[in-house]
Amino acid sequence: MWWLAFFLSLAVGGVLVVISRRWDVESGIPGGRVVSVDLERDGRTARPMVDEALGLSGRADLLLETRGGWIPVEIKSGTAPATPYLSHVLQLAAYCRLAEVTYGRRPRNGILQYSDRGYSLPYTRGVEKHLLRKIEEIRAQADRLPGRSHEEAARCAACGFASACDQRLAAPRGGKGGWL
Repeated sequence: MWWLAFFLSLAVGGVLVVISRRWDVESGIPGGRVVSVDLERDGRTARPMVDEALGLSGRADLLLETRGGWIPVEIKSGTAPATPYLSHVLQLAAYCRLAEVTYGRRPRNGILQYSDRGYSLPYTRGVEKHLLRKIEEIRAQADRLPGRSHEEAARCAACGFASACDQRLAAPRGGKGGWL
């Protein structure tokens, strides 16, 4: 009867492997060795990747090492837009650049993973040039504070910079104004 238990445990193990691979495929995130996770299991954050030449640093939500190279993964909690937002694409491009500088090998792509879908985006020279232009643009405006980009007092109230902002909006009528 030991052989029955042995074959039964093999069958259960096989089913678990199949389920695990199916979840990997459905998630859109390829298999590979996890090099970095933004929040480590013990509660400490992972070390940031740094590009001293650009003065850029950051941590991808997930950094995988695969046979094909490095793959930064940025995980977004919302549902996927029809096409990825430019800000998300540039954030992922920055992680690709940081992975290249930090680990010495250029990623071919990165992954934007939304709650319902993922996008594998190629990290081309054109994408990198767009990123570098945007960084220059931001630096050129560094001495000027940007104007607010909304007219919703509730969003203003929830902003982490509300207490230091000289452009904050008034509290909504009938709402609590204690945050001003």
